[in-house]
Amino acid sequence: MGGDHAPRCVLKGANIARRRWPEVCFLLVGDKAKLKPILKRMPRLRKVCDYIHTDAAIAADEKPAVALRSGRESSMRLAIDAVRDGKAEGVVSAGNTGALMAMSKFSLKTILGIDRPAMASFFPTLRGESVMLDLGANIQCSSTNLVQFAVMGEVFARSVLGSLKPSVGLLNVGSEDLKGNDTVRDAASVLKEFGPDFNFHGFIEGTDIAEGTVDVVVADGFSGNISIKTAEGTAKLYTRFLRDAFRSSLLAGVGYLLARRALKKLRTRVDPRRYNGAMFLGLRGISVKAHGGSDALAFATAIGVAVDMAKNGFVDQIKAELERYQDPGQRAVRAAS
Repeated sequence: MGGDHAPRCVLKGANIARRRWPEVCFLLVGDKAKLKPILKRMPRLRKVCDYIHTDAAIAADEKPAVALRSGRESSMRLAIDAVRDGKAEGVVSAGNTGALMAMSKFSLKTILGIDRPAMASFFPTLRGESVMLDLGANIQCSSTNLVQFAVMGEVFARSVLGSLKPSVGLLNVGSEDLKGNDTVRDAASVLKEFGPDFNFHGFIEGTDIAEGTVDVVVADGFSGNISIKTAEGTAKLYTRFLRDAFRSSLLAGVGYLLARRALKKLRTRVDPRRYNGAMFLGLRGISVKAHGGSDALAFATAIGVAVDMAKNGFVDQIKAELERYQDPGQRAVRAAS
């Protein structure tokens, strides 16, 4: 029931996802009176759906603390609780981000060894796709948090993006070892102790993000959120510039007609709907946040992220990796502090 175009676009997105992943079933949490009329036009989707009815929903502008206290019977909370209780493999919502984060952390709890969950997403680069975390869930982070983010991001890149040995970089103001504050330098010293099995690249700068220098970009939520929003704004700026240029004259319009096929490929390559779905990594269950303005295709992409994480046993992989790196990581953190 969350998002600017819910529930119609949510159901249309589920219908697209049904065709892509025919083995997946859906548990629809929301107002049956609003869902059933839409599903009448989607008979094949209806066959693979079950319901949890509630007419309560979290408002887009509701504060997370308020939602956590008063939203126990909301569609968002009941959907998250369904994951906790084993009735679903994951939850996907286009609703209030803060509320989804707070409720997911409260209901699903964090994995042992993870202090804070991180928000992660993937995006296009010159070399393919990369994952970046944290994107705003944790404004202030310790070196321990950054190390945990690095491990979770590495597991995500392997299980969802298919990278065999993903490289991990710490976002910094320079690539030299002496650059940055104590937090990133201490985190780097810990990651270096993980050994050759963990492909730690070192420090990267903002320009390295789009270049695809590493497969996993690790940052605190403050820097990560600013970076991703700046990239989104720059993409919109150049799209507007390009559109205005082709409209500037008759000859430019002819040029557009000649380049239309190539421009269509470009538009597909950078289509934000293909990269929809931010994950809350570090929880004991799968929780995926779709953009509030998601259309059907974007929501289907977010569902696909949850499906991939479930199929690849993402939560269990993180647990295994944390146990693998726990001892050297703890020694290094104590030495740095």
